[in-house]
Amino acid sequence: MSSTEASSNQVSRADRLGPTEIAEVLALAATAGDTDGADPLDEHVLLRLRDAHAAATHLIARSDDGTLTGYAHLDTTDPVSGVGVELVVHPAYRRRGIGRALARGVLASATGPLRAWAHGDHPSAAALAVDLGFHRARLLWQLRRPLTAPLAEPRLPDGVTLRAFRPGADDEAWLTLNARAFAEHPEQGRWSIEDLRLRLAEPWFDPAGFLLAVESATDRLLGYHWTKVHERPGSAPIGEVYVLGVEPSAHGGGLGRALTTAGLAYLRERRGLDRVMLYVDESNTGAVALYERLGFARWSAHVNYHLG
Repeated sequence: MSSTEASSNQVSRADRLGPTEIAEVLALAATAGDTDGADPLDEHVLLRLRDAHAAATHLIARSDDGTLTGYAHLDTTDPVSGVGVELVVHPAYRRRGIGRALARGVLASATGPLRAWAHGDHPSAAALAVDLGFHRARLLWQLRRPLTAPLAEPRLPDGVTLRAFRPGADDEAWLTLNARAFAEHPEQGRWSIEDLRLRLAEPWFDPAGFLLAVESATDRLLGYHWTKVHERPGSAPIGEVYVLGVEPSAHGGGLGRALTTAGLAYLRERRGLDRVMLYVDESNTGAVALYERLGFARWSAHVNYHLG
């Protein structure tokens, strides 16, 4: 390794980032996402970056002139499942050992099991994971579909109607349903009221695009389709099937399919979008089959690596 490379690989650690550092990390992530075709930091990390009270460990790599060349985020809030890790290196500074230096910093900073996401399943990330002893534990597909293709009419079960989410009034009932619908999911089923309210406060939140399926006679929540619109300067907006869940006792009646098509129709007809995406675990074969029947196809893969 040359002296230039060595000096570029100095990693510092912080428990809090200031506004300027946060802006640098967000700019770095946007540049890497544009280059790679996959955002390197997931929504959970971005929300925590902007939350001054969120507990996390931040690893920062800079060049000699102070340019931010790499960043790693360690989420230490779940000691049982392990420390969540996300790492990104600036495209202009890759192949200089910065990713490996950050990864070594992660190993030195964390105790217990580690869970690291590689968004886009890049070969370099896979090679680094193998070298450090991580194993592939989970695969998340991003699926996409054109909204210009024909959409089936939503067919709700008898006695079920759709309405928009009401912030404040529906929060607790929705959290209860979400926990039941995703009881086996390692992240979604654990949402707290704070997790929900952080997202309700995001600029992209639109209550009209948060569709609830309710029992007509009682207004009991049976399912939901929360849509999202991603907008980035220089890119066409794209919709997302952000979260879709059904009360377990309501499975098998076609409610999931009806909610999906209703949300797609909203994104096309009310938001004027021509494409939509979603994320689904490879292991959730029922959901994958449903989405593929509705015209979705695999676009990219995201791998979760575990150590310990």
